Amino acid sequence: MGRKLQDTLNASVRRLLQPLVRILLRNGVAYGTLAGIIRQVYVDVAFRDFAPQGKKQTVSRVSALTGLTRKEVKRLLEADPHAASDGQARYSRAVRVISGWLHDERFHGASGKPASLPMDGGENSFALLVKEYSGDIPTRAMLTMLEEGGTVAVSRDRVRLVRHAYVPGGDAIEKIRILGSDVYELISTIDHNLTAEVENLRFQRKVSYDNINAGAIEKLKKMSFTKAQALLEQLDKQYSGHVAEADDAGERKYISLGIYYYEQDTEE
Repeated sequence: MGRKLQDTLNASVRRLLQPLVRILLRNGVAYGTLAGIIRQVYVDVAFRDFAPQGKKQTVSRVSALTGLTRKEVKRLLEADPHAASDGQARYSRAVRVISGWLHDERFHGASGKPASLPMDGGENSFALLVKEYSGDIPTRAMLTMLEEGGTVAVSRDRVRLVRHAYVPGGDAIEKIRILGSDVYELISTIDHNLTAEVENLRFQRKVSYDNINAGAIEKLKKMSFTKAQALLEQLDKQYSGHVAEADDAGERKYISLGIYYYEQDTEE
């Protein structure tokens, strides 16, 4: 790979990861979880899509392609891809603190439930809980994070657990599923167009301007929504007229066409 191409690819990946990382952080997913997912996907894609033509893919070749050790490749190939990181789930430190509070008897009251903890001192303080379960995160920084997430409340120098989970964003599950379907389809279309012959290119276009008068934004946004909705309804009518019958034995295909609206300050 040429240096210019590598630099361009690296810059593009950093940019597309930014909104993804925002979603992950908002929902309490730490770096280790994403790293584990990426390792698994690297192995899956290398094994499925990069086998030598006419030959069977091997652990050694996947190791060479991905940069992972043969032992790690073999482990990931044998792992259940749908399991929660194969029992190696890495949670954010805030999640670990809440888990410790819920399950460690040192931080329970007489009833066996999570106790209201003094901020410092003693064997059952909030400071000790943070030290035990969050590593080197300062107590005050962890407290602020949990307060902002609505997980704890502080009164008279004691910390009380309000919610038995740390979910900073709590994004709707159905919207998160869209992340895995719609973004996948867009990137897959770009991937296809990078290598396809001209006659096999898939439709991929957008209209964009970086100097729109801010006063016109609301008008243009409403117009964009109206026209996009009308087009999608027309397409839906056309597509539905070609749905295969249940007893049709012919080949079937999945198709979709998506439209999105985006805006930001030009200076950004």
